[in-house]
Amino acid sequence: MSASPVAALDHLVVMASSLAEGVAWCEATLGVTPGPGGEHPLMGTHNRLLSVASPAFPRAYLEIIAIHPGANKSIPESDRRWFDMDFSPLQQHIATHGPQLIHWVARVPDLPTAALALSGQGWDVGRVASASRATPRGLLQWHISIRPDGRRLRGGCVPTLIQWGDTHPADGLPPCGVALQALSLGHPEPVAVASALHRLGLPTLPVEATPAPLLHATLSTPKGLRHLTSAGVPVNTAPGT
Repeated sequence: MSASPVAALDHLVVMASSLAEGVAWCEATLGVTPGPGGEHPLMGTHNRLLSVASPAFPRAYLEIIAIHPGANKSIPESDRRWFDMDFSPLQQHIATHGPQLIHWVARVPDLPTAALALSGQGWDVGRVASASRATPRGLLQWHISIRPDGRRLRGGCVPTLIQWGDTHPADGLPPCGVALQALSLGHPEPVAVASALHRLGLPTLPVEATPAPLLHATLSTPKGLRHLTSAGVPVNTAPGT
């Protein structure tokens, strides 16, 4: 099967134990206060956002996400939240070490086609789900690939896939002095990860051989260059991930 229509990095995912901790981390690490986000009724999570767009990564943003205390999720009770957020070792790691870069999301023009491209390589991205959240500008809507077990493919190196509706969240995010300069990936099976990215139309991201899955983002900020890494973040392994 040939590669799907060209994809692009959409956003980086930083998980926090609470949004308050995520905001404090952002201010201390990047030197800016993240903008407003919203609640995700589908998953019982909520977020804060900031633009990290750059010439290399137009419309990119950073999402600080946490489980919303007391909120219900509308996915089946047996399913798990996206991005491994229900994975206990990951929760414990973040509670101990603070907010962490754990994953990234790629936007695609045709999500079913992109999902099929990966499934042709034997990786199950799960179902295509509809999601939304309320914003002051109206309802933000998108389609996203979701596995029932919530696992990140290849330890977070292969992105979750998203297809936005008429509005993209970056449209409402003002420049804040933070820009994504580079994203590199590492994995014990770099050829397999690189092949997945090629199928998605993302062949330019470097993938190196590393003992464990690794994401490394370099950002220019008001505090100078900052490096976010997923080194040490627990990986939820299972066949097909």
